[in-house]
Amino acid sequence: MSTKTVAGQTIKEHFFNTIVVGAGAAGMNCAKKLCEYMDQKGVDQPEKRIAVVTAGLPLGASRMSGSDKQTYYKMGTSPDIADSAESFAKSLTAGGCCHGDLALAEGIGSLRGFFNLVEAGVPFPNDPMGTYIGYKTDHDPYERATSAGPKTSKFMSQCLEKIIRRFGVEIFDHQEAVEFLTTGQGDDKRIIGIVTLNRKAVTENNFGINVFYCENLVLAAGGPGALYETSVYPLGQTGIHGIAFKAGLAGENLTESQFGLASTKFRWNVSGTYMQVVPRIFSTDADGNDEREFLTDFFPSMSKMATDIFLKGYQWPFDPQRIENHQSSLIDVIVFNETQKGRRVFMDFLKNPIGNDKMDAFAIEDLEDEALDYLKATDAMQPLPIVRLKHMNPPAIDIYTEHGIDLFTEPLEIAVCAQHNNGGFGIDRWWQSNIKHTFVIGEMAGSHGVKRPGGSALNAGQVGSQRAAEFIVNAYGCEIAKE
Repeated sequence: MSTKTVAGQTIKEHFFNTIVVGAGAAGMNCAKKLCEYMDQKGVDQPEKRIAVVTAGLPLGASRMSGSDKQTYYKMGTSPDIADSAESFAKSLTAGGCCHGDLALAEGIGSLRGFFNLVEAGVPFPNDPMGTYIGYKTDHDPYERATSAGPKTSKFMSQCLEKIIRRFGVEIFDHQEAVEFLTTGQGDDKRIIGIVTLNRKAVTENNFGINVFYCENLVLAAGGPGALYETSVYPLGQTGIHGIAFKAGLAGENLTESQFGLASTKFRWNVSGTYMQVVPRIFSTDADGNDEREFLTDFFPSMSKMATDIFLKGYQWPFDPQRIENHQSSLIDVIVFNETQKGRRVFMDFLKNPIGNDKMDAFAIEDLEDEALDYLKATDAMQPLPIVRLKHMNPPAIDIYTEHGIDLFTEPLEIAVCAQHNNGGFGIDRWWQSNIKHTFVIGEMAGSHGVKRPGGSALNAGQVGSQRAAEFIVNAYGCEIAKE
């Protein structure tokens, strides 16, 4: 590091081979892989050639987002169900606007990325024979999903962080990115550095300016979380899309945001078992009065309404192709319309769904076969949703308790929230952007298509980060940027 003074401002200058912007699961894995690949090539002190730059180490979607059992979608690992990278790719591309070569790369690299996390210490469940347990998730024809619980992505980023700290890679925290430094035009354009403000060093007379010069830049700063008012993105997740566009990166699939039901007091997806226990869903006026069973106006029977509530568990994202004929995404539309009227919507785990005068009372035995068979198989036939939830997934209750919400005593306010941007910046099969030497991984990469299997974005982040690191070390080299 060197220091210079410009217009009365002290500027700290740093020089590295590769800067990773973002400290989530994708960014941390890229730093880990860069260090490992450089070491394998015999490069001296690889940890001194790499740096992670982040606005806030504990912030962002990896550290602060999740659901009942946050899903990691990978190639199948069951000894009973055959799987292939080609089949995996077909599942990713089925929703549209997903490049086939990227999907195939995500399939081919999937198990490599997954077992890298296992070795890093992420506590994915396995049976006594060593099989990593799989289950079905949204848009998933196989049982490829696994989970380390509600905090899967947090465990991922924390375990990977421990490794890069052990390697000695420096993490520059509290650095708000404000500008990319570019040189050249057209195909010769390059991003040669990033300007940040150290928010912990800002004073009345000094802005805490840092400049990080690099040969290669990896963008892993997550999605545009502050774009929507009603959002389940954590408050610390703002993204750096503006300065990336300004630098000349090309966008792709930016219209394809993913929405779903989530709690609003504590931002958390209410997918999986939250819905599979079939809680009551009702609305009130703005003051919490005038309770209404508003879903009942749109369903022909209690059985159909309750089954759709169950199906929102693994058909969680809003899907316009699941509206007609009383399919599960009709619930998203009804909830959205109710909140647009100025009313508030709640899930009540203390009561089963309540019908209208034309409906039968709720009886768990009246659920349609898909829901009933699942609840029987999991021995979740208890009389109340909260008891079923405690039986099926106690950590799903604990996560709310940690944030001051007691599901045993109070309803949970929900809304249809922006959750993930499936678009982002265009990349090639090595996750390199239209600007050479600049790579985009994680949610910033526009690789996910219109809709995707739940948890596939975590797989994409791991595969993309390892492929970007491979390309950087083997194609661009390991030299540190010159002063």
